[in-house]
Amino acid sequence: MASPSNDSTASVSEFLLICFPNYQSWQHWLSLPLSLLFLLAMGANATLLITIRLEASLHEPMYYLLSFLSLLDMVLCLTVIPKVLAIFWFDLRAISFSACFLQMFIMNCFLAMESCTFMVMAYDRYVAICHPLRYPSIITDQFVVKASVFIMARNALFLLPVPVLSSRLRYCAENIIKNCICTNLSVSKLSCDDITFNQLYQFVAAWTLLGSDLILIVLSYSFILKAVLKIKAEGAAAKALSTCGSHFILILFFSTVLLVLVITNLARKRIPPDVPILLNILHHLIPPALNPIVYGVRTKEIKQGIQKLLRRLHEVK
Repeated sequence: MASPSNDSTASVSEFLLICFPNYQSWQHWLSLPLSLLFLLAMGANATLLITIRLEASLHEPMYYLLSFLSLLDMVLCLTVIPKVLAIFWFDLRAISFSACFLQMFIMNCFLAMESCTFMVMAYDRYVAICHPLRYPSIITDQFVVKASVFIMARNALFLLPVPVLSSRLRYCAENIIKNCICTNLSVSKLSCDDITFNQLYQFVAAWTLLGSDLILIVLSYSFILKAVLKIKAEGAAAKALSTCGSHFILILFFSTVLLVLVITNLARKRIPPDVPILLNILHHLIPPALNPIVYGVRTKEIKQGIQKLLRRLHEVK
């Protein structure tokens, strides 16, 4: 990541994160549910990763993609929530210049990686249902490796300029960020420079990446639905749709929280500023906490794998 210019480092060497500027008394009350959600997200994703790693029957491309999604969720949680809790519990509001822009990069990049992972998972389900005979030859371990490299490279290259552009702005005096995390908008508006290009680039890059993923996901499910409706065997259609159920629920979680966050940010003048801040935090907690639970409950193979893991742990004790 590009280092900040000399002008900016001479004036500002760190930022102060002010969570919920209008309702700071809420912080201690919020810390308990946020802590529980954080522990749930980390524990559920870790359990899912260990189960897939230890259970030989889960060593398949679909579950490898789910493992990749769990890793992304854990990194997002660890990037945001510990700092938020440190602010709530210990009033540790200071964050260094470089740490702030690193957090900004990881949040932007990994959020887009999740969207891209959902797109690849939708393609996986499309091939499984629309071209079942070709599935073993198309969706292979090598495909998962290539897809993972593509997901990381595409989003890192497109979104690296966001924190780089922000870090090169001049920050003259103001260093108080009215947010719990270093979002591009919250940080860049403290600059003395014109931030039009910075904001325009993030807007175009984010909607290009997320928009293209969403279009491909909708197309995949359109083809899946069309294929399922043609299946005449009794119960076959329901069975085919059930294999997509968990994935579709995860996409709804991700998209709904993101959509609400976007709407509240666009309507900032009508909504208290603390609401978008809270939604931004929850967006890094709710999908990561629910994703492994949904798959664990709805997927028979994962449920059996978790049960085996729990039996092993019980035997060890």
